[in-house]
Amino acid sequence: MSSAHKSNETYAHFLRVMIIQPGIAKVKFGVSREDVTLEDHPLNPKPDSQWNTYFKDNEVLLQIDKDVRRLCPDFSFFLNPTDYPCHLIMDLENEYETLRKRVEQTTLKSRTVARNRSGVTNVSSPLKSSASNSLGDYDPLPNGSEAHWEVVERILFIYAKLNPGIAYVQGMNEIVGPIYYTFATNPNSDWKEHAEADTFFCFTNLMAEIRDNFIKSLDDSQCGITSKMESVYSTLKEEDEELYLKLQEQNIKPQFFAFRWLTLLLSQEFVLPDVIRIWDSLFADEKRFDFLLMVSCAMLILIRNQLLEGDFTINMRLLQDYPLPNGDVLPILKKAKELQDSK
Repeated sequence: MSSAHKSNETYAHFLRVMIIQPGIAKVKFGVSREDVTLEDHPLNPKPDSQWNTYFKDNEVLLQIDKDVRRLCPDFSFFLNPTDYPCHLIMDLENEYETLRKRVEQTTLKSRTVARNRSGVTNVSSPLKSSASNSLGDYDPLPNGSEAHWEVVERILFIYAKLNPGIAYVQGMNEIVGPIYYTFATNPNSDWKEHAEADTFFCFTNLMAEIRDNFIKSLDDSQCGITSKMESVYSTLKEEDEELYLKLQEQNIKPQFFAFRWLTLLLSQEFVLPDVIRIWDSLFADEKRFDFLLMVSCAMLILIRNQLLEGDFTINMRLLQDYPLPNGDVLPILKKAKELQDSK
């Protein structure tokens, strides 16, 4: 069996056992409906109740659902139907159990899965400003069809189930989106057909490298996001002390903008094609996340004149809605490479 085929089978197994309702799961695996009723039921208060877990999962699901519905709102791709909807999660009586159905049926209020850790750092980029927070803004696709954002939702939900230590943190949707888009739009039909499973495993591997950025308790550790943000400013001080001092004078802390840049790998700062171009260079570098620091520093240096002339308010707007020089990310990458080579 090829590794690709094995991965697809593994992912299909995850779908079958992690999304269908607990009662249905037990019937599928040979437990009678009578035993299901006696052994476990939706009102079972025991901590090990599968129904109890199911309802807790719904709280995480609602947060994921809200986030993926506003993924790349300037890009229609994620609203369009996929040619490969998931038919693996078969319900015994209905067509199939989907996360869409779970979201529609649940009446639980979602708790805040990820809180704002840095004040204004999570202010949405104007690139995302057209997104709506309402769950009912999109006309549902007919049964049997799925939008691409629903596929992304399923990937994130499975990841959260398999990784309870981190589960889902707001912003992960921005990481998985470009990966899925790359697979799902590949001219090779085999890649497109298996885009969901391939994206899941690529996302899982990437999260293994950047998950510390999403764990609040590690923020101030050597491997945490605070240390990385400070590295952006220390590099800037070496390369352009005048600009560094200007930002210091205005009390513009790196967490006001670099938190989002580094945590989300710049996926909220640029349109999707530009994000993919940056990621091509980023992932091609053996020291990819050191290079990300250089890219962040290069972004500051390339708008130094505007920053030196601006006051606090103007500069904060510049940094949270980055003005791409000449509409091209290539100068940023070239400057980042120069900074890297000078080390």
